[in-house]
Amino acid sequence: MITTVAVMLAANIVPGITYTASGLILATLLLGLLNAFVRPIILVLSLPFLIMTLGLFLLFINALLLYWVGHILRGFHVETFTAAFWGSLIVSIVSMMLNMLMKGGGPRVEIRRGNPPRPPSGDGGGPVIDV
Repeated sequence: MITTVAVMLAANIVPGITYTASGLILATLLLGLLNAFVRPIILVLSLPFLIMTLGLFLLFINALLLYWVGHILRGFHVETFTAAFWGSLIVSIVSMMLNMLMKGGGPRVEIRRGNPPRPPSGDGGGPVIDV
């Protein structure tokens, strides 16, 4: 949902990105799949560029993925790579801001270190077998 809002906002701000309602949903799903499966491969292959540019090459990778989505789907269109670059920058910023706002108040997993609690002394501490 956050990515959908971010892509919709980017398409409304950046000239050159157009969408239909169904195209926006499909674009969000395809962008999520590309980010999950293709992006890690691209990151590994472009590691020298990422190191040399101190991570700024990630903007190029994000723009490339958005540009691909625009060429794969019919209901979502990205005209130029420049539009994809500015669109991906807006998607990244909006997604980061919305994720920060939607984040829960505390940790969801609590790790406790130390001795486990002692069993009650009345049952002798052994296992219970029901017959």
